[in-house]
Amino acid sequence: MTIFFSLLVIAICIILVHLLIEYRLHFLPESVAVVSLGILMGAFIKIIEAQKLANWKEEEMFRPNMFFLLLLPPIIFESGYSLHKGNFFQNIGSIILFSVFGTAISAFIVGGGIYFLGRADVIYKLNMTDSFAFGSLISAVDPVATIAIFNALNVDPVLNMLVFGESILNDAVSIVLTNTAEGLTRENMSDVSGWQTFLQALGYFLKMFFGSAALGTLTGLISALVLKHIDLRKTPSLEFGMMIIFAYLPYGLAEGISLSGIMAILFSGIVMSHYTHHNLSPVTQILMQQTLRTVAFMCETCVFAFLGLSIFSFPHKFEMSFVIWCIVLVLFGRAVNIFPLSYLLNFFRDHKITPKMMFIMWFSGLRGAIPYALSLHLGLEPIEKRQLIGTTTIIIVLFTILLLGGGTMPLIRLVDIEDSKPRKRNKKDVNLSKTEKMGNTIESEHLSELTEEEYEAQYIKRQNLKGFMRLDVEYLNPFFTRRLTQEDLHDGRIQMKTLTNKWYEEVRQGPSGSEDDEQELLQQSGAGAR
Repeated sequence: MTIFFSLLVIAICIILVHLLIEYRLHFLPESVAVVSLGILMGAFIKIIEAQKLANWKEEEMFRPNMFFLLLLPPIIFESGYSLHKGNFFQNIGSIILFSVFGTAISAFIVGGGIYFLGRADVIYKLNMTDSFAFGSLISAVDPVATIAIFNALNVDPVLNMLVFGESILNDAVSIVLTNTAEGLTRENMSDVSGWQTFLQALGYFLKMFFGSAALGTLTGLISALVLKHIDLRKTPSLEFGMMIIFAYLPYGLAEGISLSGIMAILFSGIVMSHYTHHNLSPVTQILMQQTLRTVAFMCETCVFAFLGLSIFSFPHKFEMSFVIWCIVLVLFGRAVNIFPLSYLLNFFRDHKITPKMMFIMWFSGLRGAIPYALSLHLGLEPIEKRQLIGTTTIIIVLFTILLLGGGTMPLIRLVDIEDSKPRKRNKKDVNLSKTEKMGNTIESEHLSELTEEEYEAQYIKRQNLKGFMRLDVEYLNPFFTRRLTQEDLHDGRIQMKTLTNKWYEEVRQGPSGSEDDEQELLQQSGAGAR
């Protein structure tokens, strides 16, 4: 019954997203709509249970194990796989500064503030490790609305990548920090000084972060070599199956040796997209990209829907002072993260981050699915402490999604008013629908097939490449990816043309096909070719 209920919820949410796209309600982020629908569904189920018509308490409960084993890995892998690698690797230093140090700063400010306010009897009292665990989980931001804002503002693509890269790595860093705090909680730290505790936590974090990242990178490189030297291009089903195995392999291996599966699968996705993807046939390239997007969308939708349902699905412990101070600390921690680090980066960057952009980055630090699932995963005792953390996390997530997320459109209009003169000709409809944008595009860099001569002309002969980009172009990319011959390109085009013709023949034979439609289609294609 739980599986049926989950699939029913996802189906209803898909219809909702379709209606948003159909009626062009682009100003409303899909996460806001899905969470609101979840709240309405939870209220409806509560009314049914009050009338004793049915009892769905077991079905509407969100299970953290399901999230970490089934829902989160596709979301994280797809985010790494869909990165624009050129800008990512060019700005890797800035991205790491924001994601690692920025997230740590936010976690320490929120955790430290909760701990000292509790010691002062201002709010509910938590010990040091519990406070740091909550500060870590609540520091994970949701990049969807952030990227929608930046796309709507037509900002510099490098700045867009800074925010997107920081948001993606931030999720993994937040999970590792939370696991670090949980590890300290499980150990007996009563006889250890604060400085020793800090060093132990730092060592655990570094081991989890770099060990997991190295494991994911190694897995991705191995997948590239396997699919480079074992040619599965003529059997796309086997090729696609191998990609799916390598996509989930680093998660299972990392969790099995007590590392972070999320960090491993993120770096594996980045490496597989940069190298392995270009060893695939065109059919598998498109199939892989669209499958990952679809699965990630369904997983995200499921989590946001159950987030809304959770308001009615388990007992809460609400303390007004604790919630208010946590919201203040979250906003303050985000500000201390964004503004000082941005000013610091401006000393070393050609593309400066303006104060207006800093404010938008701070305003767009929405909390999403990961803080909610992590709060349910924490094994805090007594039970009222767990309920307080869970309730507060839900309120903060809903506050940022509904109020800050809902305020993205007025913020965009405010910035548009200020920039109306220079951008009057580029004015366009602001679209916050992630699904419509992803459904209408096929990444050009994910469909690139270059011969040896074309590769040298496009990359190697360019003299302005520096650092890792030059190393990658001259040595790593030729070693891990297959340079295609003209015969390979011909086979790929034949494969795509065969599939297209087969589909076209089936359409012609269907009830909707007609000679007039065929003639019109041929005329349109001829006009397009001219």
